[in-house]
Amino acid sequence: MRIPVDEELPLAREISIRLADDARAIESGEPCALLEAVTPTTAELLRWWFDASLSAGRPDAFHEGQRDAILAIVYAHEVLGASNLRELYERLAPSALSAAARQELAHERHGHPKYAAKLATGTGKTWVMNALLVWQHLNHLATPADPRFSSNFLVVAPGLIVYERLLDSFRGRRVDGVRDPSTSELHARRALFTPPRHERTIAALLASGVVEKHEIGLRVPTGGMIAVTNWHLLAGTEDPDFAGDANGGTRSRRRSADDPARAAVESMFPLSPGAAGHALEALDRRAQRGRPLQSLVDLPDLVVLNDEAHHVHALRAGQDASDVEWQQSLTAIASTKGRRFLQLDFSATPFDETGGGGRPRRRYFPHIVVDFDLHAAMRRGLVKAIALDKRSELAALPLDFTAERDEHGAVVGLSPGQRTMIRAGLSKLALLEAQFAEIDPERRPKLLIVTEDTIVSRHVEEFLLDAERLDPEDVLRVDSGRRSELGPREWEPIRARLFDLDRQARPRVVVSVLMLREGFDVDSICVVVPLRSAGSGILLEQTIGRGLRLMWRGDPVVEELKRETRERMRRGLEPANHFDVLFIVEHPAFEAFYDELLGDGLLAIVEDDGIAAVGDLERVELRPGWQEYDLVVPEIVREHEEELVEPRIDPRSLEPCRFELAVLRRAVGRGERWSSHDLQTRTQYGDYRVDGGVMTATGYNDFLARITRRIATVVGRTFTPAAARFSAASRYPLLVTHRARIAAWVDRYVRDRLFGEPFDPTLDEGWRVLLLPGVAEHVAGVFSTALVEAQQHRTVATALVEQRSVAEIGSTLMRARDAVPSRKCVFPALRVASRGGGLERRFIEWADRDGRVEAFIKIDEYAHTFLRRPYLRSDGLPAWYSPDFLVRTSEAVYVVETKAQSALAHPDVERKRRAALDWVETLNRLPAAARSGRRWHYVLLGEEAVDAWRRGDGRLSELLELERLSAPTSGGAPTLH
Repeated sequence: MRIPVDEELPLAREISIRLADDARAIESGEPCALLEAVTPTTAELLRWWFDASLSAGRPDAFHEGQRDAILAIVYAHEVLGASNLRELYERLAPSALSAAARQELAHERHGHPKYAAKLATGTGKTWVMNALLVWQHLNHLATPADPRFSSNFLVVAPGLIVYERLLDSFRGRRVDGVRDPSTSELHARRALFTPPRHERTIAALLASGVVEKHEIGLRVPTGGMIAVTNWHLLAGTEDPDFAGDANGGTRSRRRSADDPARAAVESMFPLSPGAAGHALEALDRRAQRGRPLQSLVDLPDLVVLNDEAHHVHALRAGQDASDVEWQQSLTAIASTKGRRFLQLDFSATPFDETGGGGRPRRRYFPHIVVDFDLHAAMRRGLVKAIALDKRSELAALPLDFTAERDEHGAVVGLSPGQRTMIRAGLSKLALLEAQFAEIDPERRPKLLIVTEDTIVSRHVEEFLLDAERLDPEDVLRVDSGRRSELGPREWEPIRARLFDLDRQARPRVVVSVLMLREGFDVDSICVVVPLRSAGSGILLEQTIGRGLRLMWRGDPVVEELKRETRERMRRGLEPANHFDVLFIVEHPAFEAFYDELLGDGLLAIVEDDGIAAVGDLERVELRPGWQEYDLVVPEIVREHEEELVEPRIDPRSLEPCRFELAVLRRAVGRGERWSSHDLQTRTQYGDYRVDGGVMTATGYNDFLARITRRIATVVGRTFTPAAARFSAASRYPLLVTHRARIAAWVDRYVRDRLFGEPFDPTLDEGWRVLLLPGVAEHVAGVFSTALVEAQQHRTVATALVEQRSVAEIGSTLMRARDAVPSRKCVFPALRVASRGGGLERRFIEWADRDGRVEAFIKIDEYAHTFLRRPYLRSDGLPAWYSPDFLVRTSEAVYVVETKAQSALAHPDVERKRRAALDWVETLNRLPAAARSGRRWHYVLLGEEAVDAWRRGDGRLSELLELERLSAPTSGGAPTLH
């Protein structure tokens, strides 16, 4: 875990120190103190989320910062179990309890369990919220009487944008005006958040439990509730950004306060003909404004999740912290619940700024339990790098971000400085658009212009349309002024365009004031022009935070370029490419302010020197006449008739155990219970428990039943001491219908073959030798291998075959330095690895010179997915394998794997070879016409053989044929295909 260095975060620092070892243990699948201290449900969730062996095959995974936040909150709430914030300090950081701290913690707003997570913008706070919601709900269902858990949730947003994003997460995105539950994040990413056996439980909560703002107090679901609202509901006010709210009512009350006569009339006649906001629905909402708050007070338990929580604790000028109305509402809600109320706050900027001048002092929230700040996120490449676009024409400008105004203070237009900065942003945008389009036309960078107020935003829009000649479809103005100009129906299409920004070519430019400073979660903002002075650290980080989310993900070549960018910036150099770099068009005088915030080599200053946005990355298209060098791969789409053959195993043919029976008998007494003892203290510290209870068998029949369950359920030799981990792995049994047959085979194997001599396990408790280390593992291993191989034998009638082309990917990305020219490939150049790619480079050059090689291709494991082969790793887990090359001659197609000499002996290399051999044998059983009349062969080439053959002027085709003839055939190791 990351250990905070800031002394103002004592809780986060102490928790990170305590949990560092536990986090590593959970990731590696080992037992630890934290897993022993939490409930079984929590332990199951933590393993599901963070155990590397369980999360390896999933498309999504929590990163380090998200993991630390979840673990910290679970530990603080479930293990420490403090009933209020002061008690948490006493248990974690008593030395931080100064007189001022004790006075602050004595306030009633800290009188319940509350924790804050400091997570940088763009690092996925919503995923953490979803995980904690699942943690609370499943634990509450398991133990309803436990006051630490609840199934009632209130999710609080600061405004319309975040509110809509949270509804998207819990209720689903709008499709044709209706929210689609299948697009909710908890459902779409259920493999990440929810173990399979709990999926229906969470689905039921999402189906009936999500309550929108206007429904709070009217609908209380019985199976749990996720109520989503804005903070205004707690403060008893209306948010003018919300569609359908009584905006006019707020204005009427303000006018009434100034006009006693009007107030008297309105007290008797609340309806004014033609007055805005006086619809019956609006008056009904106004009359029942206290109902939602009272319904929350009446709930027996509640978890409040405050998104962008700096709003909850923000202070206005002249206020004490106790004056924030909606914090008072939270306190009122908590007052009826005691320990059954939990407050979780999430923010990238959980602090207040006090003091004037250029160096305001930050006062952090006292309940921060985890700190994963922007520095940490940028170092790990979880957000974009940041670069100030330093231009000579900006350096000469006066330090003025404000618009031009007349003598009355009214805005009359943009200042010359503002116009210059907008043009600078448009120039950078055009550069990125042109060069990114050459690499991936679907990645469309956008420009965000942040203005000082809604009037200036209108002038910016006019400037873009009139002076810069942009098409109206290219500009989207989003601010509260625009929102108030339009009705709900007119606003909805604008909102839809805004949230779909990443997938659309237009708009290219978004203009806003502060409406988009939070919750605007798009990836494509690459340039920000702040037409206002960033007067505070909170506003600065929120402004640049709109563009921090990664735009380029998944491509290994781009990831390498991004790593180089971070390394260059760490060394104080300009980035050599612009992949996932956020450009801030800012006056150079503000450089020191940015550097003070970010520092540590995380900020770059870029000049107008013509650096290519894509670095040396190139998109290589198919060569003219590529059809001559195309390789066609037959892919068996489905079998015409498939019939799974019942497994048949001869126990007498299986490999015997390496241990001698006589030696094992001497190592075992009768009737003892095996346990471990410390030789110095004579302290017993645990008995054996191995994989589903095999080692706790109480008799031979019990052992036989347990080992049969183990064999039929989980493929592989690996045993684990964690019962819950075995339970997770055994959720999908392999051969549940054949357990009786497997038990009979195991019994015959134990009696006749295991020790190479007859053995009666029931005689003199002889079965106990089966519990000695290595014996049960051997039995499970030989049967797992045999059963997997038996499963591969199928009777096949006519197969349906689809011909796949290596050229169907159309193009490929590569760096100029990693490109090797080729004359016999569908592409004019092939990509090799930047590091350790020497053998591949020599292979390509050699194949290109061999006159008997008709065509070849370097397989792209990310693009040529139809060439990936499944196999079982040596630890028993399934994995995917992509060979290095396909080589075609006049008579054969070779599937080639090149390996450094030191890697040839690795057990997984052998397992990959057997999987590939099974695959080519399957292809060779197809009719000749389905495989271009050529036979397929697999060849594993070591570096020494390649170099020796090349030095002797031998042909590659000859080496392939020789290695093919000398290689052993398939069989003997578990394979999947």
